[in-house]
Amino acid sequence: MDELIKLLDKSLEYINHEVIKDTIYINVKSSKQEACCPNCNALSKRIHSRYKRSFQDLPISVKKTVVILNNRKFFCNNEDCGRRTFSEKFEFIEDKAKKTKRLEDEIINLSKNMSSISASKLLRENIATVGKSTVCNILKKRNTNT
Repeated sequence: MDELIKLLDKSLEYINHEVIKDTIYINVKSSKQEACCPNCNALSKRIHSRYKRSFQDLPISVKKTVVILNNRKFFCNNEDCGRRTFSEKFEFIEDKAKKTKRLEDEIINLSKNMSSISASKLLRENIATVGKSTVCNILKKRNTNT
């Protein structure tokens, strides 16, 4: 399982997992020693707090996948920075997103040539819990960014 988690980010460490019905819940944590403030780019090792962040990813062996990340908040060490704390960031997922970038890519690929209702039904049965409005929102977001 650790190898699968490393596909998302090499700094993630597998803790444990649980299978409930058609979904695998995977608990992970970061092994990064420090994080960079998004405002001033100052590095910090001082941890402020921890919180759990969950998001969906591509399925594993026909099971929907939810990753639960034990995320950390850090203190910014730069006294001139307007930000006192910040959360560690990862390349595979946007801030506050509930789906990984690769899952969003799959949603877009599957929903290009069908209605959002048909796409959400197909996705819900085989890949991830996604509603028709989520399909529309992801398509809009990608079309705006390109």
